[in-house]
Amino acid sequence: MNFAKGSLGWIEVVCGPMFSGKSEELIRRLRRAEIARQRVQIFKPGIDERYSGDHIVSHSELKIRSTSVRDAADVDSRLDLRTEVIGIDEAQFLGEEIVPLVVRLADMGKRVLIAGLDTDYLGRPFHPMPELLAVADEITKTLAICMQCGNPAKHTQRLIQSEDLIVVGAAGMYEARCRRYFEPNLARPSAATETAAAVTSTTSRRMISGSRQPLTSTPPAAPCLDQSAPLAAPECSTPATRPPRAR
Repeated sequence: MNFAKGSLGWIEVVCGPMFSGKSEELIRRLRRAEIARQRVQIFKPGIDERYSGDHIVSHSELKIRSTSVRDAADVDSRLDLRTEVIGIDEAQFLGEEIVPLVVRLADMGKRVLIAGLDTDYLGRPFHPMPELLAVADEITKTLAICMQCGNPAKHTQRLIQSEDLIVVGAAGMYEARCRRYFEPNLARPSAATETAAAVTSTTSRRMISGSRQPLTSTPPAAPCLDQSAPLAAPECSTPATRPPRAR
């Protein structure tokens, strides 16, 4: 969709999992605005220093200079009223206040370009991205490649054990996965312990059922005889012989 020049405000959101080319697409659009000689300001969260502190850097090593900010209020305080195009990367880290800010900027006639994760490591909506999608004029959904099967991937798989919502990382800590191979509980610290316990329990049951005798086998108890009851005479198959007659 082509952006109309003039005083028309506009919000574009690029969303998807990690390794899907969100930052790369954001950089491409911002560079086109710079080529068009528009006034551009670019922001990124200060907590994202994976590749650079003063550049937005994609996983494919494309980069563009940016300003690190703490939150939406910091973005607002650094804006120049003459700016025509505003770029924001990793918007999910800037808090709920980013939503009314970008709406106000669009109402002022600014073009706002936003990139961010739409779901977290559990596959849940990553706020405030759903709210930004709701107010956007244009939405681009990017997909990655599943590292398990090669199909299109919509999930970000966390490979380390942590239940914190925000854990900044790249390859080695995260990978893209499709719906079939996505394992949201893999990041739970107790998941590895539970899995090991289940494997141990299954192995023990197989060893017991596969052995000839159970591990705690005891000899069968002898039948208990009632001593007060008279013993029955044994049955004999041959007739009894008579004692000899005295002469």
